[in-house]
Amino acid sequence: MPLAPEHAEAAVGDGRSDTDDTLLVVRAAEGDEEAFADLVRLHAPPLVRMATRILGNEPEAEDAVQEALISAWRKLPEFRMQSTFRTWVYRIVTNRCLNVLRSRRPVDHLDSADHVAAPEHTVSPARIAESHAAVDELQRALASLSAEQRACWVLRELDGQSYEFIAQTVGISQEAVRARVFRARRSLTQQLGAWR
Repeated sequence: MPLAPEHAEAAVGDGRSDTDDTLLVVRAAEGDEEAFADLVRLHAPPLVRMATRILGNEPEAEDAVQEALISAWRKLPEFRMQSTFRTWVYRIVTNRCLNVLRSRRPVDHLDSADHVAAPEHTVSPARIAESHAAVDELQRALASLSAEQRACWVLRELDGQSYEFIAQTVGISQEAVRARVFRARRSLTQQLGAWR
């Protein structure tokens, strides 16, 4: 099921509510491929952004999301709506990302992660070099976090998700999420102290 970039702006954050997905989920669970394609168009862009932030590699993130969505399609008839579709599919993608992180060698790269650069004409070469050094340092610091700490930190700090949502997504308690985010923040602060 290919990811549909033509609807990259369509996401749950666009004013839609999770309950808007209910009809699509029911239809998709009954085998309606078009309904599932609509769910993919709505949810894939934020899932790819989140996976890219966790994995630090957009092609790898796209693969992880694609595999997770295929898994979601196969498991959809078993989905009992005890959580929202959004939470359920985020959990599948997050678990896929955690498995990828755990299977990696210790060094990760964030070269393809989204970052906003100032326009070229206003940035000095020294500032560009400093910015690249800071990204490299962040890359090393994030690589030092456990897979679970990294996922919780990315979901909280970069995606702005609530502790409740992260707990449901990762499958741990809110207190465990808070502890992992706290430890990740502390570790990143210590490692990136020179950049403050």
